[in-house]
Amino acid sequence: MVLPDDGPADGPDVGFAPRGRFPARLRATARLVAIAVWVPLSVGFEALLLLVPGTAKIRWTRVIWGMLCRLLSLDIRVIGTRAGTVGGARARARGERPVIYVSNHASWLDVPVLGTVLPSVFVAKGDIGNWPIMGTVSRIGRTIFVSRQRSTTGRERDEMVGRLINGDNLVLFPEGTSSDGARVLPFMSAFFAIAKMPALRKGADTQPPMLTYAPGMAPLIQPVSLVYDRLDGLNVNRHRRAVFSWYGDMDLAPHVWQLAQWRSMRATVMLHPALDPDDFPSRKALAQAAWNAVAEGAALLRRNADAETPVK
Repeated sequence: MVLPDDGPADGPDVGFAPRGRFPARLRATARLVAIAVWVPLSVGFEALLLLVPGTAKIRWTRVIWGMLCRLLSLDIRVIGTRAGTVGGARARARGERPVIYVSNHASWLDVPVLGTVLPSVFVAKGDIGNWPIMGTVSRIGRTIFVSRQRSTTGRERDEMVGRLINGDNLVLFPEGTSSDGARVLPFMSAFFAIAKMPALRKGADTQPPMLTYAPGMAPLIQPVSLVYDRLDGLNVNRHRRAVFSWYGDMDLAPHVWQLAQWRSMRATVMLHPALDPDDFPSRKALAQAAWNAVAEGAALLRRNADAETPVK
């Protein structure tokens, strides 16, 4: 059973801002300058690592995201145990199954937070590749950009399956969009198609070939709950949640500027037990089980009701 949410947010509260206008703006300016220096240097090194076999590029991408969080004074608390390892071709060769991490989505900040915690690549909308800073890091970090157009579905699906087979783990946001953070939107079962393959129809020998997993190597699904629960050392209530939420037609640059003015923030990531797609009769049942776990965890975190010991 999922706990009731704390009600919809009233929308971004533009009047809610950190104390001390000048110090806050000075703080934000310093942070954004530091980020502007860090990103080209770190991404340049990442580009070199793309030429090197192994998992170094996966590990370094986590460093890039982690430093971005540090520069924003965003602490990350982790509850639970991560499924899978860094991955790589050797991990697949020894029989380690890939993992698809599925999370709720309330802000652009979700990407650096989860990118720090999870050794994986993201699946994102194509327009994100054009964003300043985030788009650059995402492209070099081998993010899979999808258009969600019917004409490209097969190619994009094969790219994701191929990445999983060859050693990557993936992060998906099955809500399909970001929300105000007050609740977890329903998960779209289509996002789980790469974990639970559709049965071939009659006449499949005439259909285009599809990439498939070796026996026993289909990916696991790990539900992940993500909530921003501290702001300047205080618990985040429904009104303060608007500081983090980025959704709808909100502009990115003003949101980044406002967020960078706060002294400190914290995100809590709750990792739930992994789900085996073979244990579910359909993609819809798998999506519902993942949603139940994510929504329940997010509801607990919004109430600061979690009592588990953080696991770093």
